[in-house]
Amino acid sequence: MSITSTEKEILCAVHWFQSWSAMQKGDFMKDLLEKAVPQKVSTLFGAFESLNMQDSKPPSIFKCQLKLFSDWFAEWSDKDRNDFMRKLEEVDHNFVDQFNIALANTAQQP
Repeated sequence: MSITSTEKEILCAVHWFQSWSAMQKGDFMKDLLEKAVPQKVSTLFGAFESLNMQDSKPPSIFKCQLKLFSDWFAEWSDKDRNDFMRKLEEVDHNFVDQFNIALANTAQQP
């Protein structure tokens, strides 16, 4: 049985996640929360914060991975997104637990 392109993307993103530092995983958590709750105004400020027009250096590998992940994630179905979170939980259940707590806290904000 062949693997779909979306399944390959999910496996690739999980592989990247496993190589990231704690700080990078924290940045990824913020990115995931912004995707999960896009209508929250507070996340908009974070997006503006990440824009740095003065930076002439090329983006880091991590930033390229986040950009590619964002492109993929935007095209995934809800089932694909849930599959991704399940795979992520298999490799780092603490991260997913923290994400779920942060998501619940975000949902309680006005």
